[in-house]
Amino acid sequence: MNIQAMMKQAQSLQKEMMQIKEEIDKTEFIGESALVKVTVLGTKKVIKVEINRDEVDIDDLEILEDMILIAINDANQKVDDATEKKMGKFGNIPGLF
Repeated sequence: MNIQAMMKQAQSLQKEMMQIKEEIDKTEFIGESALVKVTVLGTKKVIKVEINRDEVDIDDLEILEDMILIAINDANQKVDDATEKKMGKFGNIPGLF
């Protein structure tokens, strides 16, 4: 294989990777705990927090804070899982994303 063909293949691979990353970045992921549902983008930006008001007592704010933390971490783990699933075929390229 000549160098020109290798460069073309690398550019094609890079373009495919960027398209997949863009798709992941625009996807919404929902993380949940018992009292809270959090929606994040693939960039891990939190865009929505929903609290089950029927289940929350104002005296339980510490529990609610914990539930928000759990839901955010759950959503972020889903982003990581989707990224690994879709980008894993490219192998581990340090510092790529």
